[in-house]
Amino acid sequence: MGAGANELIVRLTKRGICAFSGLIVPWLTFAAPTWLSLSSIGPCWAVLWLLPWALEEGQFSAVIAGLCLGLVLDGISLDGTSQIPILMALGFWWGHFGKRGGQIERSLNLGLLAWIGTAAFGLSLWIQIVIMQPQGDLTYAWGLKTLLSQSIITSLLAPMVCSWLLLFWRKSNLS
Repeated sequence: MGAGANELIVRLTKRGICAFSGLIVPWLTFAAPTWLSLSSIGPCWAVLWLLPWALEEGQFSAVIAGLCLGLVLDGISLDGTSQIPILMALGFWWGHFGKRGGQIERSLNLGLLAWIGTAAFGLSLWIQIVIMQPQGDLTYAWGLKTLLSQSIITSLLAPMVCSWLLLFWRKSNLS
């Protein structure tokens, strides 16, 4: 094999390791560390992983990552809601920011994007539940509490987690 083929194999292996890191999301969702919760509601780990992935890899890769992550998370959940559409939409939107050239690295920007993404994620699931169970109470106060708590805790963790993942992936793609 030539030097170009070896270089390609090394790059694909490093990308595979980065993509493999997405499998930690279902584990963290199950583990749900209580010390990282607000009102007994943990962060949206899918958003915390997908945001830096989309910023680093671009739209196409982020949409595919959102689809795969959504399939895994939908496969382990017991309710009838789907996370696939919102994760794909967020991947597309965030991937657009990554491809525009300017790198989003500031803590406030990452926190704000994570807050908006988590709010959209929670709202998407809440709307699906309201549509599937129209006979219930339309206010679903628990849905609002979950949406707000999860958005706050995710946006507070995003600057640390997303910055670390961005640094890790950039370092592994360069070396």
